[in-house]
Amino acid sequence: MVQTYTDPFRETIIVNQETPATRQTERVPIMQRIIDNPFLLLFIGVVVPTVFYVVWGIMELVSIPLAN
Repeated sequence: MVQTYTDPFRETIIVNQETPATRQTERVPIMQRIIDNPFLLLFIGVVVPTVFYVVWGIMELVSIPLAN
């Protein structure tokens, strides 16, 4: 029997409970945990474009020639 539960560190662990001697745990890959978290995806979707636009704006301001 396969049982899935979430530990306090928000990692889903799949436990194979056929016999106590063959009990195995598998860690969920980091990319799957990122893609499964909608709030983290929202944060990344807001922060990444903001950082790019700020950097782009600073580059534009630096490239303006000084007035004589």
